[in-house]
Amino acid sequence: MSLKVKKILVSQPKPTNEKSPYFEIAEKFHVDITFRPFIKVERLSLKEFRQQRIQILDFSAIVFTARTAVDNFFSLCEELRITMPESMKYFCVSEVIALYLQKYIVYRKRKIFFSQTGKIEGLANAFTKHNKENFLLPVSEQHNEDVQNFLDKKKLNYSKSIMYRTVSNDFEEGEKLDYDMLIFFSPLGVTSLMKNFPDFKQEGIAVGCFGTSTAKALVDLGLTVDCQAPLPGIPSMTGALEEFLSENHKKHNKE
Repeated sequence: MSLKVKKILVSQPKPTNEKSPYFEIAEKFHVDITFRPFIKVERLSLKEFRQQRIQILDFSAIVFTARTAVDNFFSLCEELRITMPESMKYFCVSEVIALYLQKYIVYRKRKIFFSQTGKIEGLANAFTKHNKENFLLPVSEQHNEDVQNFLDKKKLNYSKSIMYRTVSNDFEEGEKLDYDMLIFFSPLGVTSLMKNFPDFKQEGIAVGCFGTSTAKALVDLGLTVDCQAPLPGIPSMTGALEEFLSENHKKHNKE
């Protein structure tokens, strides 16, 4: 039988927005929620990057799929002492990523294109108009092929460059998982759990997760998933957590 959940570990960074649903849930159900990422992003070293034989200034356009890609691209440029020419064009899969470029470049002086849909397909017209450019696509070591497949379909001249990777965020030696519930957001987070706590046993601890691949990673380890999103009518992890806690506390208050 699962415990009455009072202490929850969410394997993500603490929300910066004070109005995050997590804080409302903590107050509503009188639970303690701790935020502790199980994974972190790590940029490739200059040596690793140079092994790819990519010369950034050989390209006339950059395709950005995430703010993480933006950060790691400009971090590499800084260490390589590369300054982006004003003629460089930027193609972003969302307006949020496009606006994030302001952290590194003078936005109004640059040629920046973004998808209105949040997907690479939303850049189709921009790619057609600028199909003579030489595109660079910064990616993570762990990435899907969707963007590349689209660039191939558009017959664009591009090169992919791995610039960063997601790795396990190590816990301190002797640190314990003193929680009634753990919530995961990626298979890599589940891998990190077993790396940091190889003797982990569920033993009544509730487990929540976001995404089918994360759920599969947990089940493959023989763990029971008690709370999952997205589900029909419950698109968010916070929505699933609220419903789970409502049932969990109801059940234990009867006992």
